[in-house]
Amino acid sequence: MRRPRRRRRATLRRKLLAVAGFLTGVLAGAALYRRSAARRGDRLDVYFDDGSMVSFVEGSPEAERLLPVAREMLAAARR
Repeated sequence: MRRPRRRRRATLRRKLLAVAGFLTGVLAGAALYRRSAARRGDRLDVYFDDGSMVSFVEGSPEAERLLPVAREMLAAARR
């Protein structure tokens, strides 16, 4: 009669470990996502008529010239 109790405890322990592992993974994933989102700086994507695109990240010489203009345009569009 003691065997079913041992099985129940072992099964319950495995389930609790699985839930704890899942929750740990979710929390770790959320932390990594927040970290990567916080690192992103401004970037400027320039699309051309032929379908090509160039992306300039903040800090590049091209972006330093174009980002202030882009910010002004976005501010004017939001008004």
